[in-house]
Amino acid sequence: MGLEEIFSNATSLNASDVHLSSDLSVFFRINGLLQPIKNWPVLKHEDILKLIEPIINENQKEILFKEKTLEFSYQIKSGIRFRISVFWEKGKIALSARLISSLIPSMEEIKMPESIYKLINLKDGLVLVTGPTGCGKSTTLAALINYINTKRSCHIITLEDPIEYVFSSQKSIIAQRELGKDMNSFQSALKHIVRQDPDIILVSEMRDLETISLAVTLAETGHLIFATLHTPNAPQTIDRIIDIFPTDQQKQIRLQISMALKCIISQHLLPKINSGRVAAREVLFNTPAIANLIRENKISQIRSVLQTSSQDGMSTLEQDLKKLYHLGEIDLKTALNYANYPDEIIKE
Repeated sequence: MGLEEIFSNATSLNASDVHLSSDLSVFFRINGLLQPIKNWPVLKHEDILKLIEPIINENQKEILFKEKTLEFSYQIKSGIRFRISVFWEKGKIALSARLISSLIPSMEEIKMPESIYKLINLKDGLVLVTGPTGCGKSTTLAALINYINTKRSCHIITLEDPIEYVFSSQKSIIAQRELGKDMNSFQSALKHIVRQDPDIILVSEMRDLETISLAVTLAETGHLIFATLHTPNAPQTIDRIIDIFPTDQQKQIRLQISMALKCIISQHLLPKINSGRVAAREVLFNTPAIANLIRENKISQIRSVLQTSSQDGMSTLEQDLKKLYHLGEIDLKTALNYANYPDEIIKE
């Protein structure tokens, strides 16, 4: 049994993730739930290493043993791609792989709120898609970028680790750059990207102060930036960006964010009643009221604005969970489990 067979089985079972760990069976994540694959052998450290070795080169193998982690993408014979993370745990090799659909979903297919469609007309600013690992951030960004690709003539540059969805240039020109292959770091790529005449820049993850600082500056200087962060909701996203800066720089970054930020989409993937998963989203647009709260460092009050600004296309996570529950997409238990404020789900 090789990785090709394991990944092909994952594809046929509509799994989203594959997990290989020493002394355990193969696990697939299906509809959000981890399931062991019965009748498959328990894998040893040596077995996993033998599965990985044919698909990595000597340089990648050196990185794996030196840095103790390796991330890359891999395509099986059917054309389906996987984002793979190999790492060590308790002195043994483990692997996690995320299935990347060969088809980029449309905005309609992922049930993007109608208010988000206006983002495609933005000329500059910062748009953030946030949420925990595995919540569909990459899919949401891919749908947004591909929608722009079909509607506008732009030069779009993506900075990814690794490349996930592969775009075909339509009305736009799309250049996709992968960490380790096409760039040495997000920071170095962002420092020189203006010379490549981009209109839109996608940063697959803003991981550190310098990347965030460069992205905000580019958003201020006439570029539209799409990026992700691992934050659970819109107010905490703003706090996270500000808090990563030294105290003496936080007043300045609050001012910059209040001007550059356009939208935050914070999402979670929930199990649907009849199988499958659906996204629940909190949506913030940077209205004058929101911008003023950011400048005045009153982030805690942003949620109150979200609750009362549906006319501006905004909503809290709880409002969206409640809507999905009433539409029959999710059950009440799921809505309550994912809510930060469960009382808002059950009250009428």
